[in-house]
This record gives sequence, C-alpha cells and structure tokens, in this order.
Amino acid sequence: MSLSLVQTIGSGAGAATIAGQIERLIAAGELRPGERLPAVRTLAADLGVSPATVAAGYRSLRDRGLVTPDGRHGTAVAAQPPLRVRPARTVPPGVRDLAGGNPDPAVLPPMGAALARIDTAHKLYGGPAILSQLAEIARAGFAADGITGEVAVVSGALDGIERVLQAELRPGDRVAVEDPGWPRIGDLVTAIGLRPEPVAVDQDGPVPDGLAAALRAGARAFIATPRGQNPTGAVVDARRAAQIQAVLSGYPQVLVIEDDYIAPIAGVPYAAVHGRSDRWAVVRSVSKVLGPDLRVATLAADPLTVSRVAGRQLLGPGWVSHLLQQIVATMCSDAATRELLARAEHRYATRRAALVAALAERGIAAQGRSGLGVWIPVEEEAAIVQALAERGWAVGVGERFRYRTAPGIRVTITTLQPDEAHRLADDIAAAVAGRTTTYAG
Repeated sequence: MSLSLVQTIGSGAGAATIAGQIERLIAAGELRPGERLPAVRTLAADLGVSPATVAAGYRSLRDRGLVTPDGRHGTAVAAQPPLRVRPARTVPPGVRDLAGGNPDPAVLPPMGAALARIDTAHKLYGGPAILSQLAEIARAGFAADGITGEVAVVSGALDGIERVLQAELRPGDRVAVEDPGWPRIGDLVTAIGLRPEPVAVDQDGPVPDGLAAALRAGARAFIATPRGQNPTGAVVDARRAAQIQAVLSGYPQVLVIEDDYIAPIAGVPYAAVHGRSDRWAVVRSVSKVLGPDLRVATLAADPLTVSRVAGRQLLGPGWVSHLLQQIVATMCSDAATRELLARAEHRYATRRAALVAALAERGIAAQGRSGLGVWIPVEEEAAIVQALAERGWAVGVGERFRYRTAPGIRVTITTLQPDEAHRLADDIAAAVAGRTTTYAG
C-alpha cells in the first residue's frame, strides 16, 4: 500500500495534496474502512517530505471524520467516512439477518390510510414550519413525561442531534458519548469536527464516574440514550438519572442531548437525564416506531436551543415536508396505530427476554432490558461473528459500537421468534466453546 500511495500522492506533496489524494482513494473504495495508513514517518520518508507535513495531512482527514486514531497502530480509515453512501450490506442466502437493526415490518403500522387522508395542496414559502397537529401531539407526549420546553420538527434523530451540536459547539470541542454506543453517533461527531469522549455504559446507562471524568476532560456536550440503549439495551432509571443530574449540576452550561428514539415502544418508563441543565434537547424519532422511510423526529429543548435549531433549519431546507408531517400526525392520532405499537412493545420485550433467558441457561451473560437488540460480551468477537455466520446467523460485530469497553456482539431481536432463541443460544454457546477449546489446545 505504501508504494502505491506514494505513487498516487506524488513525491514532495504538501499536506493539502496528501489529504486530498487519500480522500479520493477512500471515495473510490481503494482505501477501505478500517484499513491502516502508513505510519507518519514511513510515509514522510517515502514522499521525501517532513513528518510534520504528513501529520498535518492526517490531522485534516481526522478533523473531517475520514480517518481515526487506531491505538498503537497509527491511523486507519474511519468505519463510516462521511463521503458517498456505500452499497447496503448484503447477507448471504439462507443466513438470518440479526445484524441490521431494523424494526419488524409485521408491527410497523400501514401507511395507506394516512396517505389517503393527507392534504395534497402545495405549501409555499413563508408558511409555518411545523404542522400544528403534529406540534400538539409532540407537546402532549413530552409533557406526559415531564419534559417542558419548546418544540421543533427535524428530519430524523441524527438530523436533530447534528443540528443541536452545530448550533451550540465549535470544531474541536469534546462530546461525551456512550461506550459502547450507536456507531452513527460517533461517526457524526467526528464528521462535523468534534471529538468523542467515551463514557462507559452499564445496565443502568452512562456510569456517573465516567461522565464526570469526561466533563473534567473538557466535554462541552453529552449525548445519552435514556432507554433502549443501542447496543446494550440499558435503561436509565430514576436513581441513575438523579446521579447523572448531580454530576451535570456542576457543569450547567454543558449541552445535554437525549436520544429517546423508541419512546412509544421502549417498554420502560422515561427518566430525564438533562435535569436542570441550561442547554438541553430530547429527540424522539418515528423511524423505528412508524417506519424508517418516515424521516421525521420531534425535538423538545430549551428556548434558545430550539431558536438556534430553527434558525439554522431556515438557512437550509427550511422545514420538514408537511406531507411527511401529516402522515406522522395522522398515524399517531389513529387508535389502530396505538394498538399496533402496544403489540410491538410487547413483542420486542418477549423476544429480548427469550434470548437473554436462553443464553443464561447456557451460562452466557447478556444485556437487553429495553430496545431492539441484545448485547453479548465475548472475548473474540470477530471469530464468534464468523462462526455464527457459518451456522446461519448474521449478527453485529461489537467493534463498531465501542471505544474502550470489552468486546461483544449485538443481536437484533426484532424478528427473532421466541422458539428460535434456543437454537441461536445453542449456536452462540457452541461458537464460544469452540474459541475456548482452540485457545486451551
């Protein structure tokens, strides 16, 4: 790789050229996610430039989320570089996909009736950004959980999180993120020039001591999942919420963002993390609840944060399509939708519990109190993922979810039937035992 990279970049190149050529190689797929770049001194010697020049090029790529530090191994291409959308991951025929994180299509409410009822009249510039019916539904839902503040509508959870971060922070600022946590959060944070500061997560959510350490390290924002944490299924209860609020009370200006992405089907009550913070936002998406193609999320936040988000939104798309807002409002107002969501909540809880119990019977600990997946600590995650693929199961490799925490795998339970849980648990136990036997000789 070093020789071909040198030929592509060209001898004597400056930092901007080094960064630009490496970006082109990533975009073309010639440098793949996770692939390591040459050491700074090695590439500098091959190019005939100073190590400072290569380091500056790498730093530019890192600031834009294209590469990441790879521990003692140097620098690697980011797992999700913010360039083109790569082709969807394919699962071989005959393999059950328990890695994708999708909801169960069988419990997603049908959209036909809502589509038939929407007002198709054109909405022109200068009108209200938020559909009044959706705003009322959002306010009522937030108020039921004791969440006060003003409301905005954004294009999904990540769009809302990105808008809040960019409205409040500047490139180079540190952001406390969950470890393990949803990979897209870390990808987003680095892509907009911020620096993730990992906070360990246990079954009750972010660990207060870890959060305190991140804040002492200079984190200016904190992103937390109050329930259904991805990948661990952790749930912040009232006791943990009070502990987190106590830590945050010493840093009132720290921005607190709660990604409450599965509120209607979480199966557990909400406990606020933001407490008395001056700057805060709670984002609730409909993607896992009503359907991924409905790119809508409601956001409650302190007045200044909402004002900044709405102002930035006006400079870009202006508003979220009123057609989408109408569909979401109509579906949320329908009694049949509410019945189906209650069924989904029960179904997901049953499937999580079935897999956790089956694994426990085989002496394997797993986490999954809420949400759409189960997290299983393992020593050799890549080998276990491969062994399960050979047995007909596609699961998520834990490396994408974690920074400093121990290895594991994530299993999406949304379509896993309870009677399948024992077969999957048998195969996981066999895969784990196989690795143990290999190392024991």
